[in-house]
Amino acid sequence: MPVCTTRDGTEIFYKDWGRGRPVVFIHGWPLNGDAWQDQLKAVADAGFRGIAHDRRGHGRSTPVYDGYDFDTFADDLDDLLTHLDLRDVTLVAHSMGGGELARYIGRHGTGRIRSAVLLSSVTPMMGQGPDNPDGVPRPVFEDIKGGILAERSQFWQDTAVAFFSANRDGNKVTQGNKDAFWYMAMAQTIEGAVLCVDAFAWTDFHEDLRKFDVPTLIVHGDDDQIVPIDTTGRKAVEIIPDATLTVYEGASHGIAAVPGDKERFNQDLLDFLAD
Repeated sequence: MPVCTTRDGTEIFYKDWGRGRPVVFIHGWPLNGDAWQDQLKAVADAGFRGIAHDRRGHGRSTPVYDGYDFDTFADDLDDLLTHLDLRDVTLVAHSMGGGELARYIGRHGTGRIRSAVLLSSVTPMMGQGPDNPDGVPRPVFEDIKGGILAERSQFWQDTAVAFFSANRDGNKVTQGNKDAFWYMAMAQTIEGAVLCVDAFAWTDFHEDLRKFDVPTLIVHGDDDQIVPIDTTGRKAVEIIPDATLTVYEGASHGIAAVPGDKERFNQDLLDFLAD
């Protein structure tokens, strides 16, 4: 399998499809690089090089017990970009992956980066606190961790419903969408699942976003039941100097997978890459 060995010996699995200007996809929680297969094919077919890795502790990467913080994730991403010697890169990140993208730019700059896409991203901050009064309250995150520890298989099945807004009338979510979510979630370590909740809930990315100096597309659904748009996407566009926010009306957190939203996002991504 293609892997990049990081500075601490962790093996990061990745897919590498196509030839051309590189587009690197960063998955959300609790998924892995397989979540991006439709987009990998779309960009490869359009003449780009699509790359998607599994975060440490997810999918086929080393199932480590620690290192589930955004400084480590960002350094893993830097190791991957350096390993493949990628330049003029567009980074595309979903959900928790948006924090990884932001912290990468905050720690490593944009020397290798052409542009960025934040899809349903947790940035600039999710958790509620004195500096983020509109954020998600702490008990929500504690309940998530409790559900994982109590019976994670059933928890992931239940979570898939809100993830894709399958509880809304007229939704186009397939059983396959929910099954794929469960399958990828079960390939994440239980320790990683819990520690990632603390990481994406309480990491502050405001200063990272202020360091963006590349064109950035922000895409968010206004029915995102996992990462509310008002505390994330609508705030991020006000912080990033050269950012555009595209709101998908009625769309869920799982935009890149749900029929209809998926095709729209693929086209919006290709249009952005063409600029």
